[in-house]
Amino acid sequence: MVNAQLASMTGFATRRGAALGFDWVWEMRSVNGKGLDLRLRLPDWIDGLEPAVRAKVGERVRRGNVSLSLRLARAGGGDPLRVNGAALDSALAALGVVAERAGQAGLALVPVSAADVLGLRGVAEQASAEEDTGPILRALVADLGPLLDDFMAMRTAEGAALAAIIAGQIGQIANLGDEARTAAEARRGETARKLEENLARVLAGAAEADPQRVAQELALLVVKADVTEELDRLGAHVAAARALLAEAGAVGRKFDFLMQEFMREANTLCSKSGNAELTRIGLDLKTVIDQMREQVQNVE
Repeated sequence: MVNAQLASMTGFATRRGAALGFDWVWEMRSVNGKGLDLRLRLPDWIDGLEPAVRAKVGERVRRGNVSLSLRLARAGGGDPLRVNGAALDSALAALGVVAERAGQAGLALVPVSAADVLGLRGVAEQASAEEDTGPILRALVADLGPLLDDFMAMRTAEGAALAAIIAGQIGQIANLGDEARTAAEARRGETARKLEENLARVLAGAAEADPQRVAQELALLVVKADVTEELDRLGAHVAAARALLAEAGAVGRKFDFLMQEFMREANTLCSKSGNAELTRIGLDLKTVIDQMREQVQNVE
């Protein structure tokens, strides 16, 4: 069964809104990541906006490198600007230090314009910074819900496509496991024959050799070359992967761990094969597992 709610870490959504004399545009995008890395670009004059946005996004998104920006302006025109004198003095002093150090290092800097200085953080403030920001905060947080709905809908659609691909790859691994069992069973007769030949060769070349001891050593080599346990574990991993695919919620980390287990069994199968057909199957397994791991990297 394929999990219809499997989510990809790739997503995008944008939304326009207006209220209380403001127009705004949200933009949200994400790519895969080990955890949740949320990067925000928000107006800094609205008290409590950043923690409210982080909390609301954290309720819906579990993993991914997520960027969320908000462009907010007065309807019909921008807010008048006010220069923050203290911030301006601090910025000019910092620019002076930079210019002095650059001169000492023999570096020529591009001249800084007044517009560049106004663009520095905190130098120019919107008059709206003096207003009660509670109403616009509530309006923006309420509008964030539909944006997250659109964002998660895209991640879920991407996740459905991922689930179909991963389900197919799990099926390939299961089929290759069956082929490996057949090849391993066919190899038993060949292994027994080689054991008898090697035993006869050793006994013929060394009259003092203990036949029973030699037979025990050769039998031990046969046991070490047996791949039954690896194939049993491979089958268990296939069952676990199918269970994860049917599980609701964020399962990406569990899949990451399971891919390591899959590859461990495939590597051991190749190292113990001693047979061209079994080696071929092991290499095919590694190829499919590698392809599946690439898909799993995008699962939330």
